[in-house]
Amino acid sequence: MLTPWGEALDPDHPLPEYPRPQLVRDSHLNLNGRWQYAITSTDAVPSGWDGTIVVPFSPETELSGVGHVLQPDEVLHYRRTLVVPDGFAPDGGRLLLHLGAVDQWCRVLLDDSVVGEHTGGYLPICCDVTDVVRPGEPQQLHVVVRDPTDTGPLSRGKQTLRPGGIWYTPHSGIWQTVWLEAVPDPWVDRLVVVPDLAGQALAVTVHLAGTAPATADVHGEVVLLADGTEVARASGPAGRPVVVPVPSPRPWSPEDPYLYDLVVTAGADTVRSYAGMRSFGVGPDAAGVPRLLLNGQPYFHAGVLDQGYWSDGGATAPSDAAMVHDIATMKRLGFTMLRKHIKVEPLRWYHHCDQLGMLVWQDFVNGGGRYHPTVVSAPAAAPLHLRDDRYRLFARDDAGGRQQWLAEAEATVEHLRNVVSLALWVPFNEGWGQFDAAAVAARVKALDPTRPVDHASGWHDQGAGDLTSLHVYVKPVRVPRRRAATAGRALALTEYGGFSWPVPGHRFSDREFGYRRFDDPTSLAKAFVRLHRRQVVPAIARGLAATVYTQLSDVEDETNGLLTYDRRMLKIPEGVVRSVTSQLRLS
Repeated sequence: MLTPWGEALDPDHPLPEYPRPQLVRDSHLNLNGRWQYAITSTDAVPSGWDGTIVVPFSPETELSGVGHVLQPDEVLHYRRTLVVPDGFAPDGGRLLLHLGAVDQWCRVLLDDSVVGEHTGGYLPICCDVTDVVRPGEPQQLHVVVRDPTDTGPLSRGKQTLRPGGIWYTPHSGIWQTVWLEAVPDPWVDRLVVVPDLAGQALAVTVHLAGTAPATADVHGEVVLLADGTEVARASGPAGRPVVVPVPSPRPWSPEDPYLYDLVVTAGADTVRSYAGMRSFGVGPDAAGVPRLLLNGQPYFHAGVLDQGYWSDGGATAPSDAAMVHDIATMKRLGFTMLRKHIKVEPLRWYHHCDQLGMLVWQDFVNGGGRYHPTVVSAPAAAPLHLRDDRYRLFARDDAGGRQQWLAEAEATVEHLRNVVSLALWVPFNEGWGQFDAAAVAARVKALDPTRPVDHASGWHDQGAGDLTSLHVYVKPVRVPRRRAATAGRALALTEYGGFSWPVPGHRFSDREFGYRRFDDPTSLAKAFVRLHRRQVVPAIARGLAATVYTQLSDVEDETNGLLTYDRRMLKIPEGVVRSVTSQLRLS
């Protein structure tokens, strides 16, 4: 089931764009394209290869050219020839091999040398291959993958070996861009960029990595530019905040997504980045009602649930333009926020949200054991608030799995903290592998005090975080008379709607999942308008601070998207949607 972008895919050069817009260097060798693959029962180098796979599409997807669901007892092998050009790395520099994401465990070898191992399917992997590369000579890059999917405690998102309803076909192996980068030694490993809108300043911390012992003595210089013109510069020791003045800052917002450019130099390394001057928070409006704040003012978040799945590429968008299409279409429809649901996207997706002006709520990826229906399903029909220190009930009795999740949560914050549009963190959803949510919310706040936290989206509220978070599908939307909430939390309808119309000719399967079914576009559109006019819009005056409509597109059995799964059709006319979203705002 091809999207327009999948139909036009060049399998030899898929997703060729620079994969990390928040930290750009001139050196870049994209390794996407056709690799050899084999599926075996061991980690040993295969005696033969099964064919070619188009990286970075998982073998389960149509665009990979494979069409095989990797099983827990199978091992997926990738191989390609790597020739590093002579002179690609500077004298005394290092060569870094990046894999955007590999699900769920991988070992990376160059020829017979192990250069890296990683557990976790949603975060980037970086391998220093300097000491084993022979410039100008063909070498064999070999990636070994295992993926237990939902048979173990690791974070897996919405993947399952038994797909159906709201759970999807797995994506295994390499599913984000693979690329090689040359850096000096030491090099800028990451930046921490914190805007201070009220103080008219930007704090930039330059974190270095390297093999040289003098790394701690390196200073960094930060140059701030607006529309190509230098505004200010400042310098200081690496590892400490460098405060750059931003006179008369132009605030970033969905209505004016203005970005400043940054040029950072540390030792022999120079990188380019960008920043937006904005602030997020929760505070009272003029009537004392808790609201989400943008740049110090109450701002209504009118959002859409965004799974980030594609009919041809699975978890991987078929092209950069496809990612832009989804974001730009929702913005054109009048939405101001996307809730990225149970998935960490490639950094380019967040970059497009920054540029286009789309707020992002970021879910962490769920894991744990097999979920109990009493915990994850029953609260949809009747109120049920369970204490989440009952680890076995919440499928979190594996202590190692809990620690792995906490490590991944912290790594997710570090990975995405510079995203300008990222407005809120969501650690847990509907009890899926939830545990100690109040403590987790405090931990996230300590790591990133600049953003609110919805600690338990949907149900099993532990009285923490910044939102009272409701999911309402099978009941009318009502503002609770008595808020079982910590004082000062904003009220948010973090999932609702889910109206289903399976469009003939645009269905992934004969099965259908939604929360209310319609047989034609006219009845669907009327119901969409009626739901908002009668229930959602009136709730704003009574304290509702944000909404998340389910959902952006159909996904496999789910036929409740505004777009079809192949992205070829908008189910409700644009004008009708805009007539609704124009009312999702504070008066």
